[in-house]
Amino acid sequence: MIICGVELKSNNAILSVINIVDKKIDYMNVKPAKIILDDTESKQSITTFKNEIDNFIKDNNIEKMIIKKRATKGTFAGGAITFKMEAIIQLNTYCDVDFISSQAISKFTKKNDIPFPHNLHKYQEQSYLAVLAHIK
Repeated sequence: MIICGVELKSNNAILSVINIVDKKIDYMNVKPAKIILDDTESKQSITTFKNEIDNFIKDNNIEKMIIKKRATKGTFAGGAITFKMEAIIQLNTYCDVDFISSQAISKFTKKNDIPFPHNLHKYQEQSYLAVLAHIK
């Protein structure tokens, strides 16, 4: 099963993809590692973002996407742009979308020693951990 972790940060959808075959987890170094929503008030930019997400899902045979949840209120609340991007991802017609909380990811990382793939960028770590925490 091919699963994509997503961290929504600012106007970026940061992506990490893994493939699970016979309980073995393989990181897939696919491009792009992030998709950017350039202008949140432009219909063209939003359409471009949606098309890029859809093409990424189709091109990489993604079967499920796991989005790291963001707080809806308080000091660490996610920005409005990230919720717009989340809705666009949820509306894809190619794969299921699930969510995982920051607390679940933290709990998972405290209980497990996580070796990061050498070709995983530092900015992709949270999206990678979202996938691992979801499947464990």
